[in-house]
Amino acid sequence: MRIVKAIYGWFDRRYNITPLIEKNVTKKRVPKTLGWAACFGGLSLLIFLVQVFTGVLLLMYYKPDPANAWDSVTFIKSNVSMGWLVQRIHTVSANLMIVMVLMHMARIAYYKVYRTPRELHWVSGVVLLMLTLILAFTGYLLPWTQLSYWGAKVGTEIPGAIPVIGEDIVRWVRRGEAISGETLGFFFALHIWIIPATISAFMAMHFAMIRRTGISRPL
Repeated sequence: MRIVKAIYGWFDRRYNITPLIEKNVTKKRVPKTLGWAACFGGLSLLIFLVQVFTGVLLLMYYKPDPANAWDSVTFIKSNVSMGWLVQRIHTVSANLMIVMVLMHMARIAYYKVYRTPRELHWVSGVVLLMLTLILAFTGYLLPWTQLSYWGAKVGTEIPGAIPVIGEDIVRWVRRGEAISGETLGFFFALHIWIIPATISAFMAMHFAMIRRTGISRPL
């Protein structure tokens, strides 16, 4: 701990980190009317960070290849020290993140705190919900099991109901006519880089708007 404090102190003396943390976290003033339900947004962020951390650990062993994907997941759960725990945390936290985002939006809708001047908060929140669902859906295929294969097949058929362009969207998402190795690679790229980066950008915008307009409170 002394080493950590020494390193932190070295950076703190040069970049004044402590005042920034006190202003935005430890000594930040919030309305007294806020209850435990106001924590769902912060919990969503916390679970997202858990997802990123566990995902990086899993990425060290996972192979996005139809011939090796399932074997790599089995290796993680059976042979890597604490691999089964990391994999389980990653899986469960994906579901928890969806629940937290939905609960957060339910609170906002119930108390009607999406009204002026916070309309864009709601819009960015809806986008974050859609991105969270896509993140979970793309990760569902990665173990390359029968369940994940057919789940992805059914899920990717949904855009086909859109008139005119539906079938083109299905082929674009699948990277072809059927679920294949190309689909797995595309979902892998979406899951580990494109969607997390997009979520991070929208979260930054979401939090910046909250800082600008202040924390919402029930009327």
